[in-house]
Amino acid sequence: MLSWGAAGGRTLRWASGRAPTRGLRASPRARTAMPSWVIDRYGSNEVLRFTRDMMFPIIHFPNEVIIKVHAASLNPIDLSMRSGYGATALNMKRDPLKLKTGETEFPITLGRDVSGVVMECGLGVSYFKPGDEVWAAIPPWKQGTLSEFVVASGNEVSFKPKCLSHTEAAALPYVGLTAWSALNQVGGLNQSNCSGKRILILGASGGVGTFAVQLMKAWDAHVTAVCSHDASTLVKKLGADDVIDYKSGNLEEQLKALPLFDFILDNVGGSTEKWALDLLKKWSGATYVTLVTPFLINMDKLGVADGMLQTGVTVGSKTLKHLLKGVHYRWAFFMPSGPSLDEIAELVDSGKIQPVIDEVFSFSEVPKAFLKLEGGHARGKTVINVISRQ
Repeated sequence: MLSWGAAGGRTLRWASGRAPTRGLRASPRARTAMPSWVIDRYGSNEVLRFTRDMMFPIIHFPNEVIIKVHAASLNPIDLSMRSGYGATALNMKRDPLKLKTGETEFPITLGRDVSGVVMECGLGVSYFKPGDEVWAAIPPWKQGTLSEFVVASGNEVSFKPKCLSHTEAAALPYVGLTAWSALNQVGGLNQSNCSGKRILILGASGGVGTFAVQLMKAWDAHVTAVCSHDASTLVKKLGADDVIDYKSGNLEEQLKALPLFDFILDNVGGSTEKWALDLLKKWSGATYVTLVTPFLINMDKLGVADGMLQTGVTVGSKTLKHLLKGVHYRWAFFMPSGPSLDEIAELVDSGKIQPVIDEVFSFSEVPKAFLKLEGGHARGKTVINVISRQ
């Protein structure tokens, strides 16, 4: 039986106060190697390598689980990590005390999303058991999901929505949690305060954008979505009230012709930040949240200490600048969270959110899937079937 803490979070203890006794038995942990797609250096698509000898994941902490991967999916962060973007920050997170002197981070398994079946649980895990169908988004400093098995912390994992196959479920965790972080945890939006609010989503046809449109409509907001003309039908089908084609004219002028907004989610970055905040209602609590930040690139260029300092100065100065103009400026990032995935699963099972899949590839086609994602203009997610039957 699972106990719940005062804050409503999961605790990893049994009601009796002790974990059950586990007898010795054959388990996947008896294996030493598994099939996986890895990189041994940073670069373009040729660095991807298939191996059958990737080290089998090991439970190091009592709150961890091993998941047999049925399906995974790709995100833009996989392209960035393949190229070495963010390596400084991620290596610091992997080995904060620098105990692994002389070792490199390689081989690295990419892939953040997983839908699969629990195969083994740490002694402190009571919320899951072997055989449970689950989904999760694995943080980028951990080994990824383009492999037969992956290890995850129990608080990163959630029960898969009952209405979805593994292929469908694998399309949602990373983009869902990224959007949830931006809209709910950073932006402060929730089911009780969204009704009637005017929301602008820049970059509405990608993975995060398509999820954000559906979440905001589930919470009864008015959604204006910006995408290209060929994606407008999809975005309208997901519930967007107004769809603006950024190729049909000057985007800034098109948006300025509309009533002001209460909230802007920016998945695009670049020059949009220079004028997008002028579209917000002043002195009303209106907020601009961007997912395009210089945090990782600052650390890559300047090192950990100077990079963090530069990042702090940048976000601090921009926040103050816009606060004096009557609007809030925020950065958001992906945050792994099993409890947030629980809430997302409820929305999925109630029919309010559906996965948007651009194309599905087999496990042998991982390099082809990366090229597809690299080509840009995706309409939803690129999914990998790790096992053939879903």
